[in-house]
Amino acid sequence: MVEVEEAAAGLEKTAVVKGEPFVVVGIPAFNEEKTIARVVLEAQKCADKVLVSDDGSTDLTADIADRLGADVVRHEKNLGKGAALRSLFEAGRKVGADVFVTLDADDQHDPEEIPKLVEPILRGDADVVIGNRFGVRQGSVPAVRRWGNRVLNFLTNLSAGEAEDSQSGFRAYSRKALSAIDVIEDGLGVDSQTFIDANEKGLKVVEVPVSAKYPKGVKTSKKNLIRHGSEVILSLIELVSERRPLLFLGVPGLALSTMGGASFIMVLKVFNETRQFAIGTAMLGVVSTLVGILLVFGALILWVMGKRLSRIEKRISNRQL
Repeated sequence: MVEVEEAAAGLEKTAVVKGEPFVVVGIPAFNEEKTIARVVLEAQKCADKVLVSDDGSTDLTADIADRLGADVVRHEKNLGKGAALRSLFEAGRKVGADVFVTLDADDQHDPEEIPKLVEPILRGDADVVIGNRFGVRQGSVPAVRRWGNRVLNFLTNLSAGEAEDSQSGFRAYSRKALSAIDVIEDGLGVDSQTFIDANEKGLKVVEVPVSAKYPKGVKTSKKNLIRHGSEVILSLIELVSERRPLLFLGVPGLALSTMGGASFIMVLKVFNETRQFAIGTAMLGVVSTLVGILLVFGALILWVMGKRLSRIEKRISNRQL
């Protein structure tokens, strides 16, 4: 397998006129031979360099992108969208991008709208710009996707930030954001993970309205909606539990413990009145109390660990400075 570092090291920075921003477009791709040519060609009109991360495609995706002049980072096997984006982020840093734009390879996004995302960064109004597909012409987005995105937006916003389209892959990053954001998620939850990371690191995130296309005969996701949504939700549960353990685990734990206490009170009340022992209610109380206590202790442990890790990271950062 070609290592990401080796592939990125082979990329050469394009000469740029002094004073002009060096705009780089990164495209994660997996078996997109039907659409990759159009996406690359249109992106080249609005960028100084186009990078494609071929995530183990078994078709001609990588060959087409290479022949059209894109720099291709290849994965020997399919690792996931997050892994593809991580390769692109590393390559974008290597080539010295001033503005780094990501968009999907399935022709869902319109590359001609790249300047709309780049502009707020050049003005200094944002570090990260998200292309909001629900800002205009919502009718072009299938209803099931709109509702699915609302659920994922709600879960994402529980952890950090406030976005109307947290799942959009059409984004622009400043040089500062490109260096600061850590892409740690391998799968489809990467869009939520990078959005949360940007907010936690104090980067200014804004949204601009963009159009969205869903071409007939072209799948805009390699997984069905249920599998896609389930993967993102599981990733979000992991992210939120790590970053907000007191909210995500502690609050439900307290609620269950309270319910368990109420069940015990009910058992005692029934016994005093009827001299009968409500076994079902008692069992409910025991289970609720035990699960609640476990959740509360788990939340406290994760919270303490998170605080300690943050302190360690700050110390390391201060030493590097």
